[in-house]
Amino acid sequence: MEKDMNHIRIQIPRPAAKVLTRLRNLGYEAYVVGGCVRDSLLGTAPQDWDITTSANPRQIKAAFDRTIDTGIEHGTVTVRMDSESLEVTTYRVDGGYADHRHPDQVHFTKSLEEDLKRRDFTINAMAYNEQNGLIDLFGGMRDLENGIVRCVGDAGERFGEDALRIFRAVRFCAKLGFSLDPCTKEAGMRLASSLRYVSAERIRMELDKLLTSPHPEMIRLAWEMGITRMILPEFDAEMEAVQNNAHHRITVGEHTIRTMCACENDLVLRLTMLLHDSGKPVCQTIDEQGVYHYHGHAAPGAEIARTVMERLKYDKASEHTVVRLIRNHSLYPELTEEGVRRAVVQVGEDLFPVFLKVKRADIGGQNTEVQEKKFLYMDEVEAIYRRILSRGDCLSLKQLKVTGDDLICAGIPEGKQIGRILNSLLNEVLSDPGKNEREILLEIARILWENERDAEKIQTFGVTDSKC
Repeated sequence: MEKDMNHIRIQIPRPAAKVLTRLRNLGYEAYVVGGCVRDSLLGTAPQDWDITTSANPRQIKAAFDRTIDTGIEHGTVTVRMDSESLEVTTYRVDGGYADHRHPDQVHFTKSLEEDLKRRDFTINAMAYNEQNGLIDLFGGMRDLENGIVRCVGDAGERFGEDALRIFRAVRFCAKLGFSLDPCTKEAGMRLASSLRYVSAERIRMELDKLLTSPHPEMIRLAWEMGITRMILPEFDAEMEAVQNNAHHRITVGEHTIRTMCACENDLVLRLTMLLHDSGKPVCQTIDEQGVYHYHGHAAPGAEIARTVMERLKYDKASEHTVVRLIRNHSLYPELTEEGVRRAVVQVGEDLFPVFLKVKRADIGGQNTEVQEKKFLYMDEVEAIYRRILSRGDCLSLKQLKVTGDDLICAGIPEGKQIGRILNSLLNEVLSDPGKNEREILLEIARILWENERDAEKIQTFGVTDSKC
């Protein structure tokens, strides 16, 4: 993009430019619109290029060889151009929104102004083509320059049309680092309860975008507006849970926000940090000195996380990962090689590197006076972990030098005892990696099996009293 006080130019990619040219040559108006204009003005590369036009869907389809009816009832046709897919939508005016999501009726119009008037925020309501330049009827450019997210026209009307826009307003603040216009915020707070009409899938998509934005702390704004009360009441419980101990002087929720900011931009990590202490409000105790404790909070927190992720329709793989991390997030391995090996087995080989990131993020959200000691502890854990990996220590059943088949060939009958003996062998190797040799393990297995068999005999026949 080239910009000065009097002229703005946006570099439109060739496929989109060809669509605009084709429509214009046929006598129709056509502009790129919405997010691609906003991002171009901000100097970031748009992910998608959407087009709005005065041509109706039938005329759009007639203008191009390859089209897909992706949302034709709402005026949207996908045009395939140079191996790219571009959504082309007819100028339209929406009717009422009885379901807080879809317009009851859609009326096509020849007025670009009417089409832009129905859009959510001023920064998303600008259009552009090379002939007419930037069309900014609602102060979108000014709001971009001032860093403000503001609804087009009356915020109550915009939010009444689609309740998800209330959450989207916060998400755009998080994405762009903008502030929310006071009138827009007031309307969002007033209408936040209408988010109950929005599907879990749509809520999840906005939550993911907020969490992976440069400003996940904007979830605080969602809480202030009453949004989380509707979509994530577990977070409200965290924001209300006061802490008072050596590790924390802030609420569970504020600690949670700090931990999300302390970890890298990864959805699994930030979901984990969002929910990692969700068990604290139900586990809180206060001792005689007024110190707050949260013993055992990881287990209920893991189950709360499972409930939240099921409610918001997350995929099972992500749910399983987040739950495992939360269940183990309070683990502090002993600073010995055996201690770290056992921690790897408990957490899982696959998740241990992520677990280390979770621990660091958790420490990053605690009182500064305890952080240095804890970070030094984590440095030592990671140093031990690297030594273990470089040496190739056995950390799982699949790395044992014997298998279940080996035990059967050694005379141990098939059954549940095979699994028990393999787990016992792993336990031996975690204590002493040097025992992970086939002959050593088979000998240990024979002893274990003989002991188990003898114990079963005693249980079956009882012990004879020798005094008779």
